[in-house]
Amino acid sequence: GNMVEWCLPQDIDLEGVEFKSMASGSHKIQSDFIYFRKGLCFGLACFANMPVESELERGARMKSVGILSPSYTLLYRYMHFLENQVRHQLEMPGHYSHLEAFYDDKKGVLPDSKGTPSSQQPIHWLPSIHRYMYPEMKITHPAGCMSQFIKFFGEQILVLWKFALLRKRILIFSPPPVGVVCYRVYCCCCLANVSLPGLGGTVPESKPFFYVNVADIEMLETEVSYVACTTEKIFEQKRDLYDVYVDNQNVKTHHEHLQPLLKINNADKEKYRRLNDQRQMLMYSQEVGEDCSSCEEDLFILFFMEQNNRIFQTLMEVSASQDKTLTADHARGMGLDPQGDRSFLMDLLEVYGIDVMLVIDNPCCT
Repeated sequence: GNMVEWCLPQDIDLEGVEFKSMASGSHKIQSDFIYFRKGLCFGLACFANMPVESELERGARMKSVGILSPSYTLLYRYMHFLENQVRHQLEMPGHYSHLEAFYDDKKGVLPDSKGTPSSQQPIHWLPSIHRYMYPEMKITHPAGCMSQFIKFFGEQILVLWKFALLRKRILIFSPPPVGVVCYRVYCCCCLANVSLPGLGGTVPESKPFFYVNVADIEMLETEVSYVACTTEKIFEQKRDLYDVYVDNQNVKTHHEHLQPLLKINNADKEKYRRLNDQRQMLMYSQEVGEDCSSCEEDLFILFFMEQNNRIFQTLMEVSASQDKTLTADHARGMGLDPQGDRSFLMDLLEVYGIDVMLVIDNPCCT
């Protein structure tokens, strides 16, 4: 099995981290990177696999070199260092001087003994539209993780958007490499951004757990909301651990009352068309050199944040009105389909505890 061969500080609790930092099935690939969660900290590890002429190592030497931090937003900065170090560890096992120097240089941003970060506070998903406040991660692919996410899922991102906004437990399965799948976890969480003050103090936080494996089952049993990815197919059978299971581009749920949310309706198609139109305009303005400051990540996050804000603004206005009645016109004004999004709206009102009466009649069968 996996083992931790070296760490600093030496007294830190790293139980289970040897399985989080090396995805199950990694022996089939040459290299990978992996984001994960350990307690209150987040980790980034780089994995590499090198053939060796050694019976003891069964012809292959596999290692991961990783770091833990109270916030995942800056971990990408050290990706290149970790990639170099894992190669170094494969070729010269047991030489840790570069890692010691790195730790001495960076340890100020790790939590102190009380468990509170001494400088870098974790950045949460919600509060602000300001472009430097939301989580920033760079992908290794030059096209950016948001555009990859949109191309991969297509209109299905509107299905994921509804589940993310309802704070469902979303588990994404994929065989290794898992690095790009960790970015799908991040993108999924970005779908649920809301910047309205005073909303949902009682609503569960949307937690990015990134990579999880069977060692995390006990922890996942206690979670009411999360987004995570795994390379272990056994999770599909453990239905009590998730609400939504994503296998490749296939999004499914075993909960009967959530089944209607899997259907793409006309309002979803319209939203997807608008998102693509905005992307095309952004690409055009970048080509002609008019706009170099905006990026696709900003556009993607703001598109869904504005959509979410519009929904909750309307719901809060209706709940503050005298008759508290939400009509089909309200639904259309929020960019939702009065019929197709009826069950989504009902779930939304329940999850966020908004006191509104929904009066959208189902059409009679003809």
